[in-house]
Amino acid sequence: MKKLRDEFRTLNARQRLYQLELPIIGLTGGIATGKSSVTRLLEARGIAVIDADKLVKEIYSWEEAQEFIRVRFPGAWENGINFRKLRDLVFTDPATKSVVEAFIYERLPVVFKKATQLVTGQNFYVYDVPLLFERKLETLFDATLVVYAPQGEQRQRLIQRDGLEAEAADRILGQQLDVEEKRRRANVVIDNSGPEVNLVSSVDRCLARLLDD
Repeated sequence: MKKLRDEFRTLNARQRLYQLELPIIGLTGGIATGKSSVTRLLEARGIAVIDADKLVKEIYSWEEAQEFIRVRFPGAWENGINFRKLRDLVFTDPATKSVVEAFIYERLPVVFKKATQLVTGQNFYVYDVPLLFERKLETLFDATLVVYAPQGEQRQRLIQRDGLEAEAADRILGQQLDVEEKRRRANVVIDNSGPEVNLVSSVDRCLARLLDD
């Protein structure tokens, strides 16, 4: 059983996200800072991670969600949801963003609680939430981990990863809290500003700090 150190058990069930009995650690960062790589490393070390993006994709697979997008946002529908077009709509139109987020967040508790039932061998949850600080959720977590890379490196990774023009990358980054501010607010920082071998060491240091031996 992997056990969280007592110092990171800071909330009670009434205070936690979804009133969870077990402590919950928020894993976040900026887009293209390397949260997926960190998740793979954590899982390789026996730490289960609940991924908010995967939960959202599960919701989008529901017939109810498919019909919602088809009717409300036909520009993002092509015999199924065109997620690139939907993302463009969300990032360029605040009204669309509000409507889509309200639909998704209303349904997240159901899929999240189902995901917690698959977590075994640890007395805490790790929840990967990309917009944890932007949505002011940090007070609902016992502790927060931020995956960090300098903004210049983050921007270049985003352009290369998604094949974006610089202007589009800057628009997406502008929707998120600056990664330096996220780093400042975090309880623990996982540095991903260099080669992957450095990230491995950073993840191991993070676990040594979080877990009892």
